Amino acid sequence: MRQLTLGYSPCPNDTFIFYALTHGRITCSGCRFRERLEDVETLNQLALAGELDLTKISYHALGHLRAEYCLLHSGGALGRGCGPLVISTRPTDMQQLRGKRIAIPGQLTTANLLLQLYGEGYENLLILPFHQIMAAVTSGQADAGVIIHESRFTYQQQGLQQVLDLGRWWEEDSGCPIPLGGILARRSLGTELIRQLDEALRASVQYAFAHPDEPQTYIEQHAQELETAVIRSHIKLYVNEFSVDLGAEGINAVKTLFTRAEQRGIIPPCDLPLFVT
Repeated sequence: MRQLTLGYSPCPNDTFIFYALTHGRITCSGCRFRERLEDVETLNQLALAGELDLTKISYHALGHLRAEYCLLHSGGALGRGCGPLVISTRPTDMQQLRGKRIAIPGQLTTANLLLQLYGEGYENLLILPFHQIMAAVTSGQADAGVIIHESRFTYQQQGLQQVLDLGRWWEEDSGCPIPLGGILARRSLGTELIRQLDEALRASVQYAFAHPDEPQTYIEQHAQELETAVIRSHIKLYVNEFSVDLGAEGINAVKTLFTRAEQRGIIPPCDLPLFVT
């Protein structure tokens, strides 16, 4: 049996999606998985080092990985009303934040890509794990922060204020839903195996939707925020019909993001197709 390395984050949306695949509820013929749970920027760097066969990734990182990895149709995070937020301790605006210290959850995160696409002058960055950003802002270590994941639901409890919803800005400016993270497979795995993996991942998402309470214990073992309401809100926000299949609208959103990033020189151009199946 072939063993494949599988990377995804400990966040509720990922543990919800991958539960069935990693707990034997869904199988992929001839394969077993050695999963590795890491924050998204660590996964980005592991993929850049070529250490993962199959992995969740920031779309920003995919922009640098298209020669080695292809995108799968299922399992990703893409939608509306789910983008990263710029937050601060006091009322301000994006113009006042130019040149200021901004904490981000990783150089290759889509959160940082959106920040850079928004405009110039946001290069003074403090890179931290996503769950440390709010503390960095409240302590004054950073003037502002870009928050993702569970932090979207808890920042107000920390006395923080929203400066900008980068996802809403993207949606209004591009007309597209926001591509946050996708699932990649190493191109060298071959077309047939990649097709089987995509089908298995789609089935894993569908299993989770059909049995939403079953993964709960597994989700809670890894979540940063343990309140049931927060976990459920997180899953509801990030796991949707695009997680089952990107479809034409989702694919167009990804291509639009990459076109804009290439035009700004943030990611290199690539002539290879996004998908192999």
